[in-house]
Amino acid sequence: MKKNIVKVLALAGMAVMTMGALAGCGSKTTETKAADSTTSASNETTSAADTTAAPETKDLKGSISMVGSTSMEKLATALSEIFMEKHPGVTVQAEFVGSGAGVEAVTNGASDIGNASRNLKEEEKAKGIIENIVAIDGIAVVTDPANSVSDLTKDQLISIYNGTTTNWKDLGGADQPIVVVGRESGSGTRSAFEELLKLEDACKYSNELDSTGAVMAKAASTPGSIGYVSLDVLDDTVKTINLESVEPTAENIKAGSYFLSRPFVMATKGEISEQNDAVKALFDYIYSDEGKELVKSVGLIPAN
Repeated sequence: MKKNIVKVLALAGMAVMTMGALAGCGSKTTETKAADSTTSASNETTSAADTTAAPETKDLKGSISMVGSTSMEKLATALSEIFMEKHPGVTVQAEFVGSGAGVEAVTNGASDIGNASRNLKEEEKAKGIIENIVAIDGIAVVTDPANSVSDLTKDQLISIYNGTTTNWKDLGGADQPIVVVGRESGSGTRSAFEELLKLEDACKYSNELDSTGAVMAKAASTPGSIGYVSLDVLDDTVKTINLESVEPTAENIKAGSYFLSRPFVMATKGEISEQNDAVKALFDYIYSDEGKELVKSVGLIPAN
């Protein structure tokens, strides 16, 4: 009887040990599964986060050609340089041969963009050329630094360029002949200047020069000279003349108090949306906040 009791107790002990072992084994399996599940979820979250943080982007490649206005050289050069820095796969080439030649180039398909420092003509628009205004520029009237005249009325300016007034003494200046300097036929600056003063084909020029820089150099070095240039090229080599007592500044042009201003146009054949990806990206940039700051940095006024 005593032997039977001992045997029963021994068997009971073994059963308890076996259950404990099984319980321990089961607990470990659950924890492992939970840990594996947590690790898997963590991996999925990390993967999702990586996808959000670094979406795939298409590298922009290609080339853009711009032809046209010499007055837009400063803007076009700055735009080309910064755009190529941002998009190393894109090459931007700019040629400065005058607004008329620029519009003709884009019309004929020889250029992606035609730069014009004037509004497009109706006959140009009729050929499918779109007027994309990217900036507003003022046209400044300049003379040689020694000129004593500081201000001209609109009528006085017209009388100089139509040949009615030929001596500075008639305008309160020295007894000195007026040397009337202008741009060549086809220049956007000339077209805008003559249109604003209603002097189309009526100007009496002493010199017709083929670039903004040439007009600046002529005015700076020629006693009695007067010329017109883009606002963004002004420097202390020339004297800037106020018009109707208003200084040619961006603020005055915005306010509408300075009457000689014109648009800077980057013309395209068809809408911007119809152009290649590189050209569309260029317009996206110049119309962006950063692009507007670039426009301001070269002395111009953003178009919008």
